[in-house]
Amino acid sequence: MDFDFTRIDARDRYRLLTNFVGPRPVALVTTRSPAGHDNAAPMSFFNVFSHEPPIVIIGLQGREGVEKDTTANIRRSGEFVVNMVDLALAEAMIVCSGNFPPEVDELAFAGLAAVPAAQLAASHVAQSPCAMECRVERIIDWPNRAIVLGEVVAMHVRDDCLDPQGRYVDPGRYQPIARLHADNYIASDRQFVLSKPAEVLAHEMPAKPT
Repeated sequence: MDFDFTRIDARDRYRLLTNFVGPRPVALVTTRSPAGHDNAAPMSFFNVFSHEPPIVIIGLQGREGVEKDTTANIRRSGEFVVNMVDLALAEAMIVCSGNFPPEVDELAFAGLAAVPAAQLAASHVAQSPCAMECRVERIIDWPNRAIVLGEVVAMHVRDDCLDPQGRYVDPGRYQPIARLHADNYIASDRQFVLSKPAEVLAHEMPAKPT
């Protein structure tokens, strides 16, 4: 089947894109409301964009033409925290996805503990295996949609997620979940190593000096 994305309905574009582009990592994004309480919302239009500078990117869509609280908070404060979601955090993450009034503290509603950020006003989630404090680098706007690029200024990693050298995640401990489509998610409980074969390495161009 062929689909002309310039002609089909936006809901069909969403269905096709989210069905085939996956799994997508889940960011539980925390911000600070104007009243000073914590706001939390999960985003699956999310990924790391660059390491130098350290940039993450999230896509934020409004509801019925009204900007989400997360988007409004990010515009006002210029900051947010990305909390990675693992199996233990999955059910609380879904609770935070509810369409709550702005005055509701989603972290408290979901039974999650808020920890003050090191460099921001927003909190991060104590139960998260990894939380990244981000300052807005830029916002790209479309009607009812904002793409936010955030520079990571601090990262909090739960000690039990790392190997003894503190360099890499322990796959037995860190099992992030990712979204597939609709209400379907997947956990990274099956990992495998895939290295370049020798015949590829033999034909590669030498790395340029830095």
